[in-house]
Amino acid sequence: MSGVSVVCSNLSFTWPDDTPVFQDLSFTLGSGRTGLVAPNGTGKSTLLKLVAGDLRPGAGSISAAGTLGYLPQSLPLTGDLTVAEVLGVVAVIRAIDAVESGDVDEKHFTTIGDDWDIEERTRAQLDRLGLADLALHRTLSTLSGGQVMSLGLAAQLLKQPDVLLLDEPTNNLDLDARHKLYDVLANFNGCLLLVSHDRALLDRMERIAELDRGELRLHGGNFTEYEEAVRVEQEVAEKNVRSAEQELKREKREMQLARERAERRQSNAARNLKNAGLPRIFAGNMKRGAQESAGRAGQMHANRVGEAKARLDEAGRTLREEQHIALDLPDTNVPAGRNLFLGERLRVRLGDKDVFTGHGVDLTIRGPERIALTGPNGAGKSTLLRLLNGDLVPEGGEIKRADGRIAYLSQRLDLLDPDRTVAENFAEYAPERPEAERMNLLARFLFRGARAHLPAGLLSGGERLRATLACVLCAEPAPHLLLLDEPTNNLDLVSAGQLESALNSYQGAFMVVSHDQRFLRGIRVNRWLRLTDGELTETGAPEV
Repeated sequence: MSGVSVVCSNLSFTWPDDTPVFQDLSFTLGSGRTGLVAPNGTGKSTLLKLVAGDLRPGAGSISAAGTLGYLPQSLPLTGDLTVAEVLGVVAVIRAIDAVESGDVDEKHFTTIGDDWDIEERTRAQLDRLGLADLALHRTLSTLSGGQVMSLGLAAQLLKQPDVLLLDEPTNNLDLDARHKLYDVLANFNGCLLLVSHDRALLDRMERIAELDRGELRLHGGNFTEYEEAVRVEQEVAEKNVRSAEQELKREKREMQLARERAERRQSNAARNLKNAGLPRIFAGNMKRGAQESAGRAGQMHANRVGEAKARLDEAGRTLREEQHIALDLPDTNVPAGRNLFLGERLRVRLGDKDVFTGHGVDLTIRGPERIALTGPNGAGKSTLLRLLNGDLVPEGGEIKRADGRIAYLSQRLDLLDPDRTVAENFAEYAPERPEAERMNLLARFLFRGARAHLPAGLLSGGERLRATLACVLCAEPAPHLLLLDEPTNNLDLVSAGQLESALNSYQGAFMVVSHDQRFLRGIRVNRWLRLTDGELTETGAPEV
């Protein structure tokens, strides 16, 4: 496919509460692979929904040429749907079966169209995404989150789209499934526009589109090249700001010196006129002339100061605001070697499936271990976290817990009351802290001023994570064991870095489920566990 695929003209979009998202946004995209990046809450997912037609702009227009495929972050699927229903092939397969059985009703041929090879294409597409063994009659309730995501992508690819929109497509995917997705997208020949925090995926893009202060800027090359371009741009911007600051200081100093010289001249002139004994009217004219001359000089210097300040403001606008979380969490400290969880021969059964095989799982967690729990999709990693948190009762084995609070952050980040503000939610977790202290702590999690009084239900993914972390890490009592299930899902790279900072300030033990190897290295994991085929084993750090 060639030519322009996505056209956006003077698009404006505002939420029902009058919060503006885009104003007069215009851009065009052609064929090729484009990664869309921006901080959480700036409208990346909203823009994809506008392209897909799920949202309507308040003004302007946005359109996609040809057949469109769209995979949102959260798939609107129910657990009783079958694989075939998700793929949208049920009607065609039934029509083919009817024709092969001798029923030549014209409606069957209309349903089939050119899709006589639909089963072969379906199986081939599932195989390319690592789902070769997935029966078409299986229901979604029996699949892992990663399998559902891969299945959703397969459904979109079966449409043979000209334009493909993907919102965080590697969420919940294990390493093998990610690499299969990379290969599939590398062979896609249409216009691909995706949102992702997966650096490896973004480094496979041909260009990066950055949403920045209401504009979309295109950068040729992959994400690493984009980062380097931004770094160079920031160095130039910082140099320009420093130069503009020095210029403003110099102009202010010159204006002050000029004012002092004018005052001295006026004082000397007044004394000289008095001593010279000139007529009053002549002396007055000379005085007024000197004052007007001084006024013109003063105005000239004031104009120069104003121009210098304008140049400083312009230089400052090109600087990017870097937001880092800096924390001190002494209450989370756990003595080395202290048992936080001890489980022996743990067995769990979900439906008709034994999650842990043999005699069950043995697991000991001591402070302050930093544990990564890895394994393929569907192995039971989330189930094990729920067991550690007490949400599931094992069918066999024994659990012993030492004193100390356990906190669990599920994939859904559903700890906060969506109708209450960030500050109100935080007060529920730390009621004994003075309000001033609570607001100071929220500011460290980047909730300053009015942001602290937003309802939790209006927060972006990154903001919701920061608010949840604030409530959990600063709670009374503080947690000594933290359980995190795919915490970087739906986070932009800035927010993922903020999460790293928070976890590196945390002094207790944690166990984290994540397929993001860069994130796991960043939080200094020192113990690696792998759950596969119902067995939990100690491993070393995986090769990148």
